[in-house]
Amino acid sequence: MIYCVIPPDLADELYDKLVEYYQDNPNVEVIIDRRAGPDRRQDRPRQMGEKRETRDRRRPRAPGTFLPAEAPEGEGP
Repeated sequence: MIYCVIPPDLADELYDKLVEYYQDNPNVEVIIDRRAGPDRRQDRPRQMGEKRETRDRRRPRAPGTFLPAEAPEGEGP
């Protein structure tokens, strides 16, 4: 799905035209941006040289030791 997002200031002028333009394309939906409020992406100013913290969101590995695995005959490099 492709969203054609129109800013609220231009909605009166563009919405009907774009809906008509994309009416034959079921993969495009024309919408008006109605978001309001502060931009949460800018939650706090960063200091010069400060890097963003990245976290590993993968599940932790199962605890314990594992036996070595070998590929079945005829498979692998």
